Amino acid sequence: MTEIVRKITHRGILHAAAAATLEMQAVSVAYAAGSNSKTTNRGTQYALEAVSFQAYAGERIAIVGPNGAGKSTLLKLIVGTLKPSSGEVTVYGHGPVGHICIAYVPQRSQIDWSFPVTVQDVVMMGRVGQIGLLRWPRRHDWELVKQSLARVNASHLANKQIGELSGGQQQRVFIARALAQEAELLLLDEPLTGLDMPSQDAIFTVLDGLRSDNVTVLVATHDLNLAADRFDKVMMLNRKIVAFGTATAVLTSENLLACYGGHVHRISDDGALLLADDCCYHGEER
Repeated sequence: MTEIVRKITHRGILHAAAAATLEMQAVSVAYAAGSNSKTTNRGTQYALEAVSFQAYAGERIAIVGPNGAGKSTLLKLIVGTLKPSSGEVTVYGHGPVGHICIAYVPQRSQIDWSFPVTVQDVVMMGRVGQIGLLRWPRRHDWELVKQSLARVNASHLANKQIGELSGGQQQRVFIARALAQEAELLLLDEPLTGLDMPSQDAIFTVLDGLRSDNVTVLVATHDLNLAADRFDKVMMLNRKIVAFGTATAVLTSENLLACYGGHVHRISDDGALLLADDCCYHGEER
């Protein structure tokens, strides 16, 4: 009887024992001609091609590459809003659809900041998967919201409208939503764009605190210095994975030239490279 009750009350997907947090096997995404959203298994216009890698519990991975390299597409595949044309995406041994352990924060340009909702309500949205869509939050859920806001140093913002906050505050609130969700895999798409250094440091302070929870974090970013300094691993992506591993192994002259092509220029005889800014447009990308 206990086992039956456990199955009835469990929400989301049961994780396979000993499975990687995230795995992609030969994943490709091809778009139909003239379409930016409809994938096909017959197209030749690839947003991603033959991508394979694994991520494990507690790792913090930076995804870098030029605009249009497929960074946003990769995150959408993981969260399950986009299906691959071929290959397989698994989260804890199962397909991404149905998981409540995945938290996704899209680019700020894709969020309607004028929507009239308070900070604490935004964080409570992270509890929907745990509570159930048609059930009211209980005292325990509100307590988790309170604790999550405290962890990102945003308790004083609880009753403010989300659109009234600075960019850094908004990002911390969305991380609080992931905490309230009890997420085990956090995906952040360009979370540092437009933020000053103190705001960036505040974000990383929060991400550092997730290590004790063994949360796996993937961050799409254009900032190679941050990727090198703040992440366990770096994935260099330009439709295909150019390199994946430690920053020292990945951020080499050869890999930068292979990934960024004409946007990289040699500026001295000792092999120093300059990465041109025109490859790092911060708007929405695939």
